[in-house]
Amino acid sequence: MYKVSLLFAALALAASARAFAQQPQSAPQPTAAQPSETPKEGSVNDRRADQQNRIANGVQSGQLTAGETKNLERREANVNREIHADRSANGGTLTPQERQQINRQQNNLSHSIYQDKHNANQAHFGNNEVGQRRENQQDRIAQGIRSGQMTAGEAARTEGREQNINRSIAADRAANGGKLTQQERQNINQRQNSTSRQIYRQKHNGAHAPK
Repeated sequence: MYKVSLLFAALALAASARAFAQQPQSAPQPTAAQPSETPKEGSVNDRRADQQNRIANGVQSGQLTAGETKNLERREANVNREIHADRSANGGTLTPQERQQINRQQNNLSHSIYQDKHNANQAHFGNNEVGQRRENQQDRIAQGIRSGQMTAGEAARTEGREQNINRSIAADRAANGGKLTQQERQNINQRQNSTSRQIYRQKHNGAHAPK
């Protein structure tokens, strides 16, 4: 009798196990933290940061000349001013129409960045002292743009000065068989010193690119 009871108990346990296995299992539910792990893409601020990074990369690689960077950063500064003015007028937000307008401007700027980085114009510095300083200062500007220490307006003004120096160097060398006289070299060095100080001030003045 005892053996029979054990047999019935074993059969009942097996039947219960089969019934449980046949029940549909629900998929694991995502935790509340999972949605926030995917960052938003395409927002106004995300695009501003992305385009500044692309400009910084172009400056550092030499794909963007000082003149091209100046023009791009001027346009970026204009977009930033427009965003600031629109948000100030609307309690810190953009209307759908304003957002569409900004998006069109950012699309145009993005296209210009690509075109400037892939055209025939390249920054050429040379292996002499003047060229090494020009390259060093472009690297410092690129770092300031990438980190946000330099605003678009500051970068545009500094690259305007770099462009003027580059034009002077090209004109002086063209007039002297590809070389600079001692007096011309001293003049360029003084202007580079002034630009170097400006880069330092702009990177440490407390003004930052909008985030």
